[in-house]
Amino acid sequence: MKKAIVSGVTGQDGSYLVENLLNKGYEVCGIVRRVSTPNVTNISHLLNEKHLKLVDGDITDLSSLVRIFADEEPDEIYNLAAQSFVAASWNQPILTCNTTGMGALNVFEAARQVCPSAKIYQASSSEMFNGIEYPQTESTKFRPRSPYGVAKLFAHEMARIYRESFDMFIACGILFNHESPRRGIEFVTQKVVDSVVRQMCGEDFILELGNLEAKRDWSHAADMVEGMWLMLQQDEPDDYILSSGETHSIFEFINKIYRYFEIDLVWMTRTSGLPYGYDLEGKVLVQSVDKYYRPNEVSTLLGDSSRAREELHWSPKYTFDALVIDMIENKLSKYKEE
Repeated sequence: MKKAIVSGVTGQDGSYLVENLLNKGYEVCGIVRRVSTPNVTNISHLLNEKHLKLVDGDITDLSSLVRIFADEEPDEIYNLAAQSFVAASWNQPILTCNTTGMGALNVFEAARQVCPSAKIYQASSSEMFNGIEYPQTESTKFRPRSPYGVAKLFAHEMARIYRESFDMFIACGILFNHESPRRGIEFVTQKVVDSVVRQMCGEDFILELGNLEAKRDWSHAADMVEGMWLMLQQDEPDDYILSSGETHSIFEFINKIYRYFEIDLVWMTRTSGLPYGYDLEGKVLVQSVDKYYRPNEVSTLLGDSSRAREELHWSPKYTFDALVIDMIENKLSKYKEE
């Protein structure tokens, strides 16, 4: 039985990855940062699995990682822990760099000291690109436009340094946007789904968002974690883009959610230049406001994942429409339960 360590186990990606590994017969150790009230909602259905155990640890604390790696002697390590909300990285740049950047370096260094033969997956990000040249490939020049992107690029480059300097197996997945019903409410996709469902269930408020013209390459998180695993099954480590190969704007995403409820939004622009959408009865349901605009925006992300599809034999199972429906129906179900 292979043993894997997963950091960020309670997040969206971590929860799907743990499911995936357990289904493949792995023994999984999840690193959980000690807090007064840990949020284990995403893995609550897995807590009684006999091959899953949770241990206290913190990727910003090298000594805790050394202890965990020495105790567990893992075959594979998946580093998914990070401050992953891009918008928050401008308000918390130091925290973002310490967690997302230095945290990854701590993982590499702890593995080098204790279990250098373990295969490591590092979660890199499409936010390392500038969004001007697309489609983005593994050879596209990096030029991040947020503190989060800079922290991810630092981790990505340190993975390369450790791979080349110490002959360690560290594969980086350059993942484009991926969502699911388990995505945090602070992310735009989940915010839109949650808000529209509440509006449709009778709550009266206007959904406020930032830049609606930004285009993203969205996939389902469940598809992405299979690609993570495939990267560590190769004979040699490498970096791969995982993406759907399609791009959709925030406008399109919003319209698709409302159309699920048979509402066709009418869009207009205020004198300030900010758009707003209303239904056929003239009621404003969504609007763009200045306070949600980022200081610097990646305009278009469109990933070319042809190498992963050819060399890893990876392909996403969820279409964009299937992802949207999964998120809506899950949110509807939870809202009715509450």
